[in-house]
Amino acid sequence: MEDNKPKDIHQAVNPGDVISEQPQTIEEKAQQLAVDAPDITGDHIQVPTYFVVEEPDGEKKALHHVKDAEEISDTIRQARVDEEGNRVWW
Repeated sequence: MEDNKPKDIHQAVNPGDVISEQPQTIEEKAQQLAVDAPDITGDHIQVPTYFVVEEPDGEKKALHHVKDAEEISDTIRQARVDEEGNRVWW
């Protein structure tokens, strides 16, 4: 027998991981925090829900820290290469 009552199920473990179904501007996304809490050492940790990156054509994109993790990693790798594509170590 199937229960037709809506279920209270979390779509993500961390509420900060949830992507809003409503359209949001890049500025609104940039203000969201996935984590805003003290850690085990007592330090206060803040992790943005979205990382705002600028494309080579100047367009800004908001990348979700879970859904777009691979693209965030690619962006970081690109930032660490010189004009010839050689890896730059800091």
